[in-house]
Amino acid sequence: MTTAIHLCRAYDARDGAKTVGARLLVDRLWPRGIAKADLPIDAWLRDLAPSTSLRKWFDHDPAKWDGFKTRYETELNEAPDVVDQALGWCRKGPVTLLYGAKDTEHNQALVLRDYLEEKLGKKVSHE
Repeated sequence: MTTAIHLCRAYDARDGAKTVGARLLVDRLWPRGIAKADLPIDAWLRDLAPSTSLRKWFDHDPAKWDGFKTRYETELNEAPDVVDQALGWCRKGPVTLLYGAKDTEHNQALVLRDYLEEKLGKKVSHE
């Protein structure tokens, strides 16, 4: 069974129309300006998000993107229990990773999706 891992900004997912399958929030902090009642999710995997120190270091600076990816993957490798929790959701069916970052090309959800797909043994092209 092939599981699709989709990405969606939390701000675009409030009505659920742009999401597929289980909705997993993968930010350490709740998205600013969204009431918890207004963002239906299946799980908030805050421990899967980058550490506070890594998040602050990166500060969504595209110039730090490669270093961020490497450091975040290291953090994921050191958190097998929470990674296994995410993989469990992925094995059940499609998931949408929800994130709050404005930059849709440089955020932890992209790194996490690729990381999870690698763990699931998938090679997917995301264009």
